[in-house]
Amino acid sequence: MAALESLGFGPFFAAQMERLGRTDLVPARIASEGRGQYRLRGCRAPLAEVRGRMHVELGPLGWPVVGDWVAVADDDERAIIHQVLERRTAMTRRAAGSESDVQVIAANLDLVMVVTSANRDFNVRRLERYLAAVWNSGAEPVVVLNKIDLESTVEAMVEEIGAVAIGVPVVRTSALTGAGLDEVRQALAPGRTVGLVGSSGVGKSSIINALVGRELQAVQDLRRDDRGRHTTTRREFIELAAGGILIDTPGMRELGLADDTVGLAHLFADIVEIAAGCHFRDCEHRGEPGCAVAAAVESGALDGARLASYHKLQREIAAAERRRDPVLGSNAKRRWKSIHKAARDLARHDPRRQP
Repeated sequence: MAALESLGFGPFFAAQMERLGRTDLVPARIASEGRGQYRLRGCRAPLAEVRGRMHVELGPLGWPVVGDWVAVADDDERAIIHQVLERRTAMTRRAAGSESDVQVIAANLDLVMVVTSANRDFNVRRLERYLAAVWNSGAEPVVVLNKIDLESTVEAMVEEIGAVAIGVPVVRTSALTGAGLDEVRQALAPGRTVGLVGSSGVGKSSIINALVGRELQAVQDLRRDDRGRHTTTRREFIELAAGGILIDTPGMRELGLADDTVGLAHLFADIVEIAAGCHFRDCEHRGEPGCAVAAAVESGALDGARLASYHKLQREIAAAERRRDPVLGSNAKRRWKSIHKAARDLARHDPRRQP
């Protein structure tokens, strides 16, 4: 059990194993996936495949991904996956090449470090997308501003991040000089799973190599336009000698959002709070009379670009939901109202998320 706990196994998953009532099954964690087989940690077998009938039973989001806990029939060479345990958290995005399908990036993350770089690739609108996805996953976000050795206007960038990542810690790092890496290490603890996400070339692989102490991940030089090249090609499960688990993900130039329950309400908590003063309860902040949000933009209390980003991400998610489920899409306005009410209640009790 101690070995399982070091991999993140706890009461949430133990209770599910007990409810299965199968003494012939043991828990294991998915370390990598590819071509119909999975690499495991926590059991005897290094590899596993899904039980035949599960190919029919599993929905599009139910297939095992890196970070999942599964119940397996163990063996010395190959295990059989009989059950994917319910996820505590799940990081998702819109699947590549699709306008509506949802893809699970990684499961059961406790903390997600959104890595961005202090060079010409810095983009707060893109950062908002990643933060929305992290909040929606159920994990806690941290922003890592990497490559601070390349830029002299770091303080201005930190201010920009603070304006959109309300209440989210910001760590400044340089994988080259080692600056800030001790703060990153503090987030890594035995049994804790930390994910790294970000655009291609922001330096995730360099950070991992610095934390591990060896060249575990391939790193490529900056291009002439000061942007890094993509190096990670698949999701990686990395155990650290000092404890803790890192899950690296391939860089993405654009993160498409396909669903949302609380992500936008968390990310735009400042707009949600201001909206409490709107004359109409169903105000969409698009020119309605008595709109407190529009008044805040006009007075300069709220950045108009931030409101535009809020509307853009809402439209993107709503469009994906309508394509996927017309009934769900038709109820989107009612659902947004309930989400915003819950967010206002949350903000009143959580000072980190107040503007």
